Amino acid sequence: MNLHEFYIGKAFDAYEYFGAHITKDGVLFRVYAPCAEKIELIGEFNDWDGSEDEMIQDAQSGVFECVQEDAEPGMMYKYRIYQKDGIVLDRFDPYSFGSQVRPDTASIIVDLDQYHFSDSAWIKKRCKNYDLPVNIYEVHAGSWRKNEADEENGWYHYNELARQLIPYIKEMGYTHVEFLPLTEHPADCSWGYQASGYFCPTSRYGTAGELMEMVDLFHKEGIGVIMDFVPVHFISDTYALNKFDGTALYEYADEDKGYSEWGTCNFNYYRGEVRSFLQSSANFWMEKFHFDGIRMDAISNAIYWQGDSSKGINEGALDFIKCMNSGLQKLHPSVMLIAEDSTNFPKVTAPVEYDGLGFDYKWDMGWMNDTLDYFKIHPYDRKFHYHKLSFSMMYFYNEHYLLPFSHDEVVHGKATILQKMNGEYEDKFPQARAMYLYMMAHPGKKLNFMGNEFGQLREWDESREQDWDILKYPLHDAFHCYMIELNRIGQENDAFWHDYDPENFKWLDCHQEERCIYAIKRKGKNRVVLSTLCRKMYQTK
Repeated sequence: MNLHEFYIGKAFDAYEYFGAHITKDGVLFRVYAPCAEKIELIGEFNDWDGSEDEMIQDAQSGVFECVQEDAEPGMMYKYRIYQKDGIVLDRFDPYSFGSQVRPDTASIIVDLDQYHFSDSAWIKKRCKNYDLPVNIYEVHAGSWRKNEADEENGWYHYNELARQLIPYIKEMGYTHVEFLPLTEHPADCSWGYQASGYFCPTSRYGTAGELMEMVDLFHKEGIGVIMDFVPVHFISDTYALNKFDGTALYEYADEDKGYSEWGTCNFNYYRGEVRSFLQSSANFWMEKFHFDGIRMDAISNAIYWQGDSSKGINEGALDFIKCMNSGLQKLHPSVMLIAEDSTNFPKVTAPVEYDGLGFDYKWDMGWMNDTLDYFKIHPYDRKFHYHKLSFSMMYFYNEHYLLPFSHDEVVHGKATILQKMNGEYEDKFPQARAMYLYMMAHPGKKLNFMGNEFGQLREWDESREQDWDILKYPLHDAFHCYMIELNRIGQENDAFWHDYDPENFKWLDCHQEERCIYAIKRKGKNRVVLSTLCRKMYQTK
């Protein structure tokens, strides 16, 4: 890594320099803490007594380092930071590759070179799939299924989870799996969205090597792997990044800007060191773990100050996003960059050189809200809201949209996707079938959260596995089989792939308000598909 590039926010490989790195002389530790008075390295190798392991600052660089001869992979460590105000705190390594299982917070020395991937053929043929099927199965690793052998938490290790998930995803006909954040985080209830370790796979599900093996196993079966990435905010806990060296090093000093709506700290994009930290993290998961895409969470909270458009655009954040995406596109031209953005900010998926933000895909939150709102309405009242299902095509070609029914829609009293459908229990299934047919017929790549595919009735709870026993009931089993068949049709017919070519889509009829009928034509190179939807029916030709 070039230190000058790190300071000005141009580095994408800061993890090669900072953190704990195994050398022939022991383990080399480096940490960036420019305003610290003194730093001691503490860990298992010195009985947590840092008096003999004071780290040396390299000139006035802000970089502290030392070599510990007795340190070995698997050992725990922290940085004891003496602040200029006299406060002393033991800190997690921001560039740590491993961590204790919560609630413990020590970093762990990890050798990332121990696992050797065997997915070169997959990487060589990988692409962004603009004109290929993308049907994503969104998963929370800790609650898809529970491991009875783990009596305390019920977690599978990464590689164990892969062996469970792979045959199911292949049976269902999904092309990709997307995991909620796998970066280290202290609270299960945050689902990983309030991170503490940006270079550290959460220890809940095993080691870095086991995560590498998981990705490798998916690739061997032709399944792409995407991970949620949170470049907007981080936990306020004092063992992590918050006031790391006694000052606002990673966050804004102004508390009005420094804290998010979730009580977390907002990253300060005006500091080059922070930019290098974040874009190095994004690159890290692609380079070291071979992820095929990252979905960047809450981009609207970066675009606008605290996510509020009335507070104006955060120009520093925009510049950071453009720089990060431009760099990642050059380093990994076949990897997908996906934005969760609920605003109408323009050119999110336009290339940076054309003044865009440089993402490949953007979640279509407007389509999602309109669609779910429509299917909540009684069928005979839908004529008054008829164009909720046609409006999305008025703006669709402005961006490369992805259609999501995500985890956010099945929590916090919102009800599950099936439960949102109007009517009694039996009435909900034909409407859900019609809705998913409409989703498949509509241009845009697809994403569906776990449990949606078999009509989960209970809202998602990260502490419980999905209600698989519900498949014993005929209506749920039939719906499950329907989703398998629908995904198969979508994957086998190229008419559903060429999403961003206006010639591929045509409304055959979208003016049947009284009868609530919609007719869609999708045209591929090899096949034409006609889809018709009405109040309680579905059919396809």
